[in-house]
Amino acid sequence: MLRKYRYLILRRFVQIGLLCLYILGNYAGLKILQGNLSSSLVFGTIPLSDPFAVLQLFFSGAMLGANALLGALIIAVFYGLLVGRVYCSYVCPVNLITDFAAFLRRKLGIDTLGSLVQLSGNLRYIFLVLSLLLSAIFGMAAFEAVSPIGMMHRGIIFGAGVGFFAVLVVFLLDLFVAKNAFCGKICPLGGFYSLIGSFALLKVRYDLESCTHCLECKRICPQKQVLELIGKESGLVTSGECTRCGRCIEVCEDNALHFNVLDFIKEKK
Repeated sequence: MLRKYRYLILRRFVQIGLLCLYILGNYAGLKILQGNLSSSLVFGTIPLSDPFAVLQLFFSGAMLGANALLGALIIAVFYGLLVGRVYCSYVCPVNLITDFAAFLRRKLGIDTLGSLVQLSGNLRYIFLVLSLLLSAIFGMAAFEAVSPIGMMHRGIIFGAGVGFFAVLVVFLLDLFVAKNAFCGKICPLGGFYSLIGSFALLKVRYDLESCTHCLECKRICPQKQVLELIGKESGLVTSGECTRCGRCIEVCEDNALHFNVLDFIKEKK
């Protein structure tokens, strides 16, 4: 039974574990992880910075320190070359809210307004560009100022309640308006990690011969457009929009899906 939820359990462990480390780092002096998701220090020395936040600051005309640039480079390399868009499923605290909304929607049989309100997945890329343009116009990191992710994280870590309304809006959007509305269609940070994670080594591999075409993977996937090869051909899920959450792998009773790194390296060669 636990095997069916192994990646979901791992995601919750990582998400809650990171929040605990930030709280202990900021309040108990445990210097494993200090700061917040925009700017952190690991063991009091290694800088980590949100590369999209740094990019916004660059467009705003702000002077960027060496630590901010080095921290952004470390994060960009980690997600861009190694694990892809796992930030959205394993790190981002808003994922806890959107997953809860999806759970309630399934259990209560709530129909979204998807037939009336069509949200394109390309919206997040429009918001990405808009965030950079507004940063340049107003001389500040535009998305950072209104980001439900930052508000929620700072609220949990520092006890500020200002992000409650933004988080509530995200929850209601996902519950009533459209499935995966914020993370899959609106969030520019998710769009940023989709772009830089397109060529990351960690991929999901699909085996057509093992598949019985039950399509459970597509039903559970928060970004089901990335599974377009299901039922057609064996291969790798190459879209950068895949969050590598592992839910498709867990629900597949045929073992037709699994994480893969080595085969991807061989194919690239």
